[in-house]
Amino acid sequence: MEAYGFMELCPMQTRDPIVTPAPTDTASQSLPKSSARIATVSRKTKETDVSVSVNLDGQGRCVAETGVPFLDHMLDQIASHGLLDLEVQSVGDIHIDDHHTNEDVGITLGMALAKALGDRKGITRFGHFVAPLDESLVQVALDFSGRPHLSYGLQIPTQRVGTYDTQLVREFFVAVVNHSHMTLHIRQLDGINSHHIIEATFKAFARAMRMALEIDPRRADAIPSSKGVL
Repeated sequence: MEAYGFMELCPMQTRDPIVTPAPTDTASQSLPKSSARIATVSRKTKETDVSVSVNLDGQGRCVAETGVPFLDHMLDQIASHGLLDLEVQSVGDIHIDDHHTNEDVGITLGMALAKALGDRKGITRFGHFVAPLDESLVQVALDFSGRPHLSYGLQIPTQRVGTYDTQLVREFFVAVVNHSHMTLHIRQLDGINSHHIIEATFKAFARAMRMALEIDPRRADAIPSSKGVL
């Protein structure tokens, strides 16, 4: 931040032209020079065909077309509150149920996060957030540790939100964790409405991930581990 002093002009003195600096992208300036934290991963099985594109330094844009409306809504929460640009396209056997699509979207998203992170140099690594949504309150803490682990503490009172099976929330996070190599803890502190509990979870997850993915300006060129590798 520049400091400006006062300048007195002599009667014959003219003021220098005012030059306004061009806008700069401070977010991109804080990144390591060689980093473009963008990835696209496609994964095709006999059950699903999924493509995920992610920009970790995005603006919260989301295009999600999975055929599972509630999952699309939750992916939008991840992008919006995580400030990721996210595109998810999926064709799956949802005529059977949503399980395979839900899981395979989680797998492919986890793979895309891992690919975009590369060696994880410069990231803050740890993130945490507590998100309220009306009566619901959910706490998320995570670590891009390189070690997949999920501790899941939601107690969702109904089996479905709309047509979405609420058991699939856990399956989604299992898939993301295993393929992004993330440690993730989810705790429900309060809540009785299933929709509120799940949405608060995704918002808290997004915010915690946003914190963890930010570049640490004090060690932007170093891997955030005492071991030197994640």
